Amino acid sequence: MEAESIKVMNQNMVKLDRSDGNNFVHWQDKMKFLLTVLKIYYILDPYLQPIEDHVPTTDETQSNVEALERVNQQRKKRGEDQLLSRGHILNTLSDRLFVLFTGMKSAKEIWYALEFKYRVEEQGTNKYLIKNYFDFKFVDTKPLLEQVIELQVVVNKIRALKTAIPETFQVGAIIAKLHSSWKDYGNFFLHKSEDITLEHI
Repeated sequence: MEAESIKVMNQNMVKLDRSDGNNFVHWQDKMKFLLTVLKIYYILDPYLQPIEDHVPTTDETQSNVEALERVNQQRKKRGEDQLLSRGHILNTLSDRLFVLFTGMKSAKEIWYALEFKYRVEEQGTNKYLIKNYFDFKFVDTKPLLEQVIELQVVVNKIRALKTAIPETFQVGAIIAKLHSSWKDYGNFFLHKSEDITLEHI
């Protein structure tokens, strides 16, 4: 029954977007969630210890045969979980990345190779994201709300990098970036004694 429910869940959840390396952090978070739900994320643990060969037990209630059988079952499960996790990771990669990483036999090797490659690349684009945030200016030729949403998209991408931007900072940034024709509106909020939320703006 449990195996059948995992199979159904597997079929429903495996349809993650295929990754070509863009938005790696989002893909990685979704993959972590999937593998955790399937109870196989432990395979990617860098400190996962190998299953030791059978050592004769000192417990008189358990025979050596039973201990050996338990170890064999653990090995079998570890092998199946390894195969599943590797398959799920490869299954959500673009054709180009699949070909590039399919030669790696372990899920952990693929996982950390992807992380090394795309985390480094994203660190470069992250600098541009922060630059875009500071360079962002409101203009009079587009609706203001539409521009606020554009700025929030940049903020959400920065948040995805685990960089916290307090709401009061965002409010101040929006007021500072307003076009000169909105000066009175910005001053109105600047002179209010209580903190202003994004929703108020």
